[in-house]
Amino acid sequence: MKQSENALRASAFSVSLTGLAAYLVRIETTITQAPASFEIAGLSEARQRETRIRVCAALQQLNVDFHQHGVSVRVGLEEVASSGTFDVPMALTILAALGQITTASLEDVVILGELSLGGAIRPVRGVLPSLCGAIAHGITRAIVPKANAREAASVPGIRVLVANNLDELVRYFREGVPLESAGEPPPFPVVPPAAAPDLADLRGMHAARRALEIAATGGHHLLLMGSPGAGKTTLARRMPGILPPLSLEEATQVTSVYSVAGLLMPEVGFVGTRPFRAPHHTVSGAGLVGGGEPVRPGEVSLAHHGVLFLDELLEFRSSVLGTLRQPLDEGRVTLARGRTRATFPARTLVVAAINPCPCGFAGDHVRRCVCSPERLRAYRARLSDPLLDRFDVQVALPPVDVASLQSGSNSEPSYEVQKRVIAARAAQEERARTDAAARTNAQLSPQQIEQVATPDAAGARVLAEATERLGFSAVAYRRVLRVARTIADLDGSDGVRAPHIAEAVHAVLLPPRGTAAMPPA
Repeated sequence: MKQSENALRASAFSVSLTGLAAYLVRIETTITQAPASFEIAGLSEARQRETRIRVCAALQQLNVDFHQHGVSVRVGLEEVASSGTFDVPMALTILAALGQITTASLEDVVILGELSLGGAIRPVRGVLPSLCGAIAHGITRAIVPKANAREAASVPGIRVLVANNLDELVRYFREGVPLESAGEPPPFPVVPPAAAPDLADLRGMHAARRALEIAATGGHHLLLMGSPGAGKTTLARRMPGILPPLSLEEATQVTSVYSVAGLLMPEVGFVGTRPFRAPHHTVSGAGLVGGGEPVRPGEVSLAHHGVLFLDELLEFRSSVLGTLRQPLDEGRVTLARGRTRATFPARTLVVAAINPCPCGFAGDHVRRCVCSPERLRAYRARLSDPLLDRFDVQVALPPVDVASLQSGSNSEPSYEVQKRVIAARAAQEERARTDAAARTNAQLSPQQIEQVATPDAAGARVLAEATERLGFSAVAYRRVLRVARTIADLDGSDGVRAPHIAEAVHAVLLPPRGTAAMPPA
């Protein structure tokens, strides 16, 4: 305890998050012999009021009377606006300033938690990125709420203790009564649930299954077009099962996003499988890319290293779809709210589904389309060229083949497809190390495409003919080469050859606009 001019001072450390960036926060408390007051600096007025109520009520449960003193608390964070809940470290600094625990006990330890009015320590969001940030600042000890124990246990390099209530912490700091450890880290890798959707359940749909495999291998965004019941959603839900398992680094990033969003299950504490997110088409821009106060990640970040499924793509508002451009191009989302700029990762694989027309039956040989030409044109106009160009692989699903459904032959299961995807991804990883290329073919820049996806002479002729016949733009031309590079990886080929180019040409374009399957603009 420090005393100067009748002022008693103590401080403790906590962590503030902006996006996933962690900042070390010093909570400094000064108590003076003055008319009763409790002032907090560094928080918004609303958060000051809420924090003051919780801290006062919790301390009263311990029969701590500081109403004959002037209490001043400063939440010190100069770089960005403070975000987070600092109830527990704030209450402890008050106790230390009053001499009920020693100030030395609060040094070199990060304390997280929110207080209830009865003194219980409630769980908080963002424990994993907070502890990772604390380690980066040289902190080796932490205390977190008991409900966050599983999440905290997954962070190596820091000793984590857990507490249920403020009374436990007081006895720990004052009397040395030990606190429970956060426990052992959860096992990794996490085995996917056996009940996950499997490609073995599907019959037929060979072209669509091939498109799914190509998209998974190269990380290419996939657009599925077909009539209602053609299997678009069924296919999309099987994409996570053929993607490679998450690495520990990827799983840590995904867990951090879910923790900050408040979606991490306390009993699990770690996300070890690739996420699958399917927002409804009525979602807002903030719901899709993030927003709010404090800033929270949106669906595109919750699908980081996983799959974002946009069913009925053309039913989404155009202003909402426009917000996807930055995350699809850059793999991250940056949100500005007042003084706060928060960045969340958003390296997701997008699978989108559309109907060929508003009624869904344009081009169907059995069911008749009832859409007028004007309605068809208005519907088609929703699919802008800039948005369409972001889907490297596009496939039109034919109507359900009854003969395939009645066939007794078994389809190839997801784990067999996943083996090929993993092998082809390994080839991309090797190129990333030796040729400074992107980790997946979908991320190849124009310069990298020239280095690793230049076709042989026969392939160049096929591409030239397709470009002249179909009128490829420069963007479509590069899309063909990216997809062809992926097909070559699946084929185990070092070079891109004519068969790879030919298949890629069919994979990157929906049926020509103006046909029955694609309404004219």
